[in-house]
Amino acid sequence: MMQKRICAALGFAAVLLFASAPVLADQKIGVVRSADLIQNSPQYKAAEQKMKGEFDKRKADLDAQGKQFADDVQKFQRDADTMTPDQKAKMAKDLDSRKVDLGYAQQKFQEDLQARDRELFQGMMSKIKDVIFQVAKEKGYDVVLQDPVYSNPSIDITDEVLKRLTAQASAPAGK
Repeated sequence: MMQKRICAALGFAAVLLFASAPVLADQKIGVVRSADLIQNSPQYKAAEQKMKGEFDKRKADLDAQGKQFADDVQKFQRDADTMTPDQKAKMAKDLDSRKVDLGYAQQKFQEDLQARDRELFQGMMSKIKDVIFQVAKEKGYDVVLQDPVYSNPSIDITDEVLKRLTAQASAPAGK
């Protein structure tokens, strides 16, 4: 999910680069591989674990409710012929109500998950961009592009950015 958003933004950056290529001829350009930065950064791994911890219990509860609902529907279908019309109507109404509640709970879960994913992603990307900026400034790059179709490995700063992200993640809080 996160990678798709980054790739879309990077495609736009590539278009801008090609449009301004003559102007950038004398500029020092660096590149980063965003997928590697995201997947290998300790910040991404920490965010992923945090989300997992936040949502695993809720997902397990929803899965259990869904299984119980499916079991109850099967039981109703199996026993419907032996029920009185009142029992059948009451059970059908209860199942319909539970189906709506379960659908709402699943939709709410997905919305909460996506909102939290966006929140964590934005925080993580802010940290990654800060480190890219630091590396670019220190090494004298005028432009840093993400995910070019091709680049000379000598201008790729991904490993340096990852090294610094790892150092930041392992540094004591407050530094």
